[in-house]
Amino acid sequence: MTTTATTPTRTFKFSWTDSFLWAIRVMAIFVIVWGFIGAIALGLEGNGLSAEAWKQLIVSGVAQGSMYGLLALGYSMVYGVLGFINFAHGEVFMVGAMVGFFAADALFEAGLWEANFILSIFIVLLVAMFTSTFTAVLIEKIAYQPLRNAPRLIPLITSIGISFFIQNAVQLLVGPAVKTYPAPPSWLSDPVNILGFQIPGTILLVVFLAAVSMVGLWLFVERSATGRAMRAVAEDKEIAALMGINVDRVIVMTFAVGGAMAGVAALLWALMFRSVSFITGFLPGIKAFTAAVLGGIGNIVGAMVGGLLLGLFESLGPNVILRGLSWQIPLALGIVLLAAGVATVVGGRAMKRNGVVVLGAAAILMGLTGVAGFTIVIPGLSQLKDVVAFTALVLVLIFRPAGLFGEQLGREDRA
Repeated sequence: MTTTATTPTRTFKFSWTDSFLWAIRVMAIFVIVWGFIGAIALGLEGNGLSAEAWKQLIVSGVAQGSMYGLLALGYSMVYGVLGFINFAHGEVFMVGAMVGFFAADALFEAGLWEANFILSIFIVLLVAMFTSTFTAVLIEKIAYQPLRNAPRLIPLITSIGISFFIQNAVQLLVGPAVKTYPAPPSWLSDPVNILGFQIPGTILLVVFLAAVSMVGLWLFVERSATGRAMRAVAEDKEIAALMGINVDRVIVMTFAVGGAMAGVAALLWALMFRSVSFITGFLPGIKAFTAAVLGGIGNIVGAMVGGLLLGLFESLGPNVILRGLSWQIPLALGIVLLAAGVATVVGGRAMKRNGVVVLGAAAILMGLTGVAGFTIVIPGLSQLKDVVAFTALVLVLIFRPAGLFGEQLGREDRA
């Protein structure tokens, strides 16, 4: 008796969640491509920003992204070792910036700020780093160490509570008024021509300090014995303890290093914006967390690059994408895109390639937009930088959930 092998038939199961995510992918590609091409077309027509304006946006985006990257390092390092997000890290940054203000103000009153600005900045940097490091270690000792073996949700909620506590404590101590750092000397603001970019000296100092700090941290983590111990604890705490590593000391050192990077970021904030208040750490902290997720949570290099990309998204996104939506796609181009999109969708379905189908669907939308003569004019583009930044995070998580460089998680987190 012979039996005939039957091939199992593939059944299609409709899912609202998957359909929604695919629709988001199609719309994202459609809007990004339309906006990007539209921005170029408007520039060629003389209706866009000048080349000098684009250069300034890139420079400011790199500077602000450098600050986000330094802050994101604290989130990534703590998550890599303890497996939870320290939402009080933004307040660690704020405390460093606030105490740094009082140091800068004292130097200004003593006449040293104008007489020897480089020495003054170095002193403020040390004060901010020491304050942020001390605050981070104090938070770990008081709030997190007793919860070392608690479920992960408990320290997460605790970090939110610590964040609000520090905000209100600083407000009580120094008041709600915004503090303004002394203005840097005029010579520091003079632009320097680098590869055709007119970069103010303040921005150059910000980028230099950020680059030195990031490289120094990378060398510390990769080359030093303490850095190797951090990576071992992040991979598996129990095995690291059996190998003779003092896990508690490594965790404290992780908070200290993250706090020191937050102190450097506090000085960069002072150089770029000069103002600080008790709520200064909230929004930069959230954006730094966004940068950490963007690059890949737990990944140090990912945090650095994620911060730079987030700064560029904020600076360029409203003008590259949103401004370009006011460009009307020509009718002839719309017809071509419509036909090409239909052919691409049919071909993608035949090849069973979802990515090809998504590109074809985006082309169809662009074709329909061109045929209909539809445009979108968005007022107040400069006020939408936060929307663009967080939208970029959502899109990265939809297309690549582990972040651009992938997560680096310990064995417990991967289980």
